[in-house]
Amino acid sequence: MDNGTPVYHRQMHVRLAESSDAEPILRIYNAEVVGSTATFDLRPRTQSEQAAWLAEHQGTYPVVVATDDAGTVLGFGSLSTYRDRPSYSTTVENSVYVDEEHRGEGVGRALLDELVRLGTLHGFHSMIARVGGDNAASIALHGACGFVEVGVEREIGRKFNRWLDVAVLQRMLGGAGIGTEQA
Repeated sequence: MDNGTPVYHRQMHVRLAESSDAEPILRIYNAEVVGSTATFDLRPRTQSEQAAWLAEHQGTYPVVVATDDAGTVLGFGSLSTYRDRPSYSTTVENSVYVDEEHRGEGVGRALLDELVRLGTLHGFHSMIARVGGDNAASIALHGACGFVEVGVEREIGRKFNRWLDVAVLQRMLGGAGIGTEQA
């Protein structure tokens, strides 16, 4: 009976990404660059750019991967600085990408749940998702994880010869905040 609940065909593990994950992360990300509006990047990343990106995402702003029992990377997610200015230091932005062959298996949910857990653990107060307005699956995933839409940026990107909106979703984490003065 199909009741909309994800079906898990294998055991899944979510862990912090390691340098050996750079290649599968690159493959998943670059497929989205050339084939979707999940990212507004227009040029695929190189291996050296991916390695540098992964090295930058350590500690407070980690990358996580979902793998099966064989160690195959099914998807990845990351936390990033929301904005440069110090007043934004208690807010973090998330990104989640799932290999096309493993969508609908709960991979995105497992990754986003872990990012919320890590964001809370690291003391962030708010988490933002900026999702291409035509990405209904990502908007639904974030909604299922407690995010609410707080706005839409109209026609701010252009890809595949069309204008693209960005839905802005937010979840309050309740952390005390890092690097901020206590009021």
